[in-house]
Amino acid sequence: MNELDIELSEINPREFFGLQNANIELLKKYFPKLKIVARGNKIKAFGDEELLEEFDKRFNMLLEHFGKYNKLDENVIERVLTSEKKEDYDTSSESGEVLVHGVSGRLIKAQTANQRKLVELTKKNDMVFAVGPAGTGKTYTGVALAVKALKEKEVRKIILTRPAVEAGENLGFLPGDLKEKLDPYMQPLYDALRDMIPHEKLDTFIEKGVIQIAPMAFMRGRTLDNAFVILDEAQNTTHAQMKMFLTRMGKSAKFIITGDPGQIDLPPRSISGLKEALLVLKDVKGIGVVYLDDKDVIRHRLVKKVIEAYKKIENVE
Repeated sequence: MNELDIELSEINPREFFGLQNANIELLKKYFPKLKIVARGNKIKAFGDEELLEEFDKRFNMLLEHFGKYNKLDENVIERVLTSEKKEDYDTSSESGEVLVHGVSGRLIKAQTANQRKLVELTKKNDMVFAVGPAGTGKTYTGVALAVKALKEKEVRKIILTRPAVEAGENLGFLPGDLKEKLDPYMQPLYDALRDMIPHEKLDTFIEKGVIQIAPMAFMRGRTLDNAFVILDEAQNTTHAQMKMFLTRMGKSAKFIITGDPGQIDLPPRSISGLKEALLVLKDVKGIGVVYLDDKDVIRHRLVKKVIEAYKKIENVE
């Protein structure tokens, strides 16, 4: 049996190995045919020579990442161990820029390769589609880009919209005024904004109309100039809604359209405006498209497993 010895130098083993050696346990899951032992600042691995070479390569990638960012967590480890090349998981100095200095000094960045691709595409295109499953950071990254553009005076206002399809855009049966009826559907957008803009300032922006959060129906008849506009949950738009929205684009505007084609809540036999738009606009210059996947999930580790489990049964059908 072949043996590989690795010694950690200039690195705190407890931080690198994780609480109760959690990071090492994760490594063992990815290399089940190797025997991996961590003691003190040393790691020993036993097994087939080819597997040891792959383990050595991946381990050095983790060491390099830790040395650069002083941080290692489950998401990073999984991305490093499943990526084909460094660009798929590492943050270059340019693409790793801080998008927004959020509330309490929080640094908000694109955290995955596809989130960084969304950032880069938005710089080059005025209209970008960000498509992928729940938890991949589509909306959050989009809102961060919008707040950044507002702070840097590239736009005068932010407009966030989503179809209130769960209530069929007919909200009359719900209690309260219009804002109270709509807020449950807009909550994810409010949550993202509250991470990035202090509470009092956000309230002022909303009162003055600098930030507008409204359902799709409110977009009709408007021309959206000097605005950063995000259409969220776009898979739940109809053909007519999507066409109406896309043609609202005015001068000096940026549009980001996000959605998950796997979570369509439209009535049966209705065509998703998002799916249709991706087909119709695929050859139009000036429109960017980024597809995010389960490698971009930065929620609880179980979200990845849920997506994978559903993917298996959906592929069977």
